[in-house]
Amino acid sequence: MPPQNATQKASIFEQEHEDFRSTVRAFLEKEVVPHHEQWEKDGQVSREVWRKAGEQGLLCFDVEEEYGGAGISDFRYNMVIAEEMCRAGTSGPGFPVHTDIIVPYISQLGTPEQKQRWLPGLVSGELISAIAMTEPGAGSDLQGIKTSAIDKGDHYVLNGSKTFISNGIMSDLVIVVCRTDPDAGHQGISLLVVERGMKGFERGRNLDKMGMKAQDTAELFFDDVEVPKENLLGAEGSGFISLMVNLAQERISIAVMAVAAVERMLELSLSYAKERTAFGKPIGSFQHNRFLLAEMATEAHIARVFVNDCVMKLNAGQVDASLASMAKWWTTELQKKVTDQAVQIHGGYGYMMEYPVARAFVDSRIQTIYGGTTEIQKEIIGRSLGI
Repeated sequence: MPPQNATQKASIFEQEHEDFRSTVRAFLEKEVVPHHEQWEKDGQVSREVWRKAGEQGLLCFDVEEEYGGAGISDFRYNMVIAEEMCRAGTSGPGFPVHTDIIVPYISQLGTPEQKQRWLPGLVSGELISAIAMTEPGAGSDLQGIKTSAIDKGDHYVLNGSKTFISNGIMSDLVIVVCRTDPDAGHQGISLLVVERGMKGFERGRNLDKMGMKAQDTAELFFDDVEVPKENLLGAEGSGFISLMVNLAQERISIAVMAVAAVERMLELSLSYAKERTAFGKPIGSFQHNRFLLAEMATEAHIARVFVNDCVMKLNAGQVDASLASMAKWWTTELQKKVTDQAVQIHGGYGYMMEYPVARAFVDSRIQTIYGGTTEIQKEIIGRSLGI
């Protein structure tokens, strides 16, 4: 048997996943890549690309067929979306946030009426979703949130503010993490769905980020917003537990994106190292660069095997909070390191925004922060070890 190429990915995909990959790749090349530069200037993508993604079956494919989805609960399809978006350098469309992170709350916690009301539009791309956790004074510590919802009988009155909300400008539905009982600790946290147009719900700035310029990220404000009881997601006071359960999939999703980015940086660096010459020979032939690329290839392979295993465990319902935290912190810190190395290999060209490695560098920096910082992930793992 010939030796495996160091950059060849260990695969958990079957033919149907690769067929889906072809569909995703063609969609991105036609509907996303030609517009992405303009979207970066605009600070958001078009609503049309969301609807087209829905028409192609690229959103919320795990939603049950009765609500418009394909009813396919296999995270390998989610992986394909993340990998192809990374390969194309298209960080703008918030499809993974929508499909992997937010819509599962409605699928899992929603009543039949809520599912019928919201899921078809979320699948079709007519409705765009966001989840509002982070506040100006509370990030990874969800128990520190101040946004409050006071029970007024048939509705809640919601007050507070959120920040760094992905899809915040374009979202039609926002799952707001709020405190319905100020004295009950984590048992006083609930999830309310706020809909576009509700009186007192305002969006602030489309935040000017270091990277991921085409993905809208906003401040949200709630001033005496009357949210009907029918928009309570899950039982009152169960929000914290629901977040803990769903955050595991969110963290695996982020890890998937990290590994795809690491592999892309390796591929771009290898190509450049073979083509670029210095002192009459390719820069990859210098021992330092050759060893650096050898390290990158090894770490990319380790990360791929690790995340593939996590995804298969996720499909089997065997991912706990500790494993998800391991995947999230290790792969994103690796992404940050490898992307920095790729910039160094590219030299001055790596600092130019017209080169993919430069855009990847600024896009990657958020990965160790959102979804729970690296430090929080290590805390979770440490506590699971009994220390």
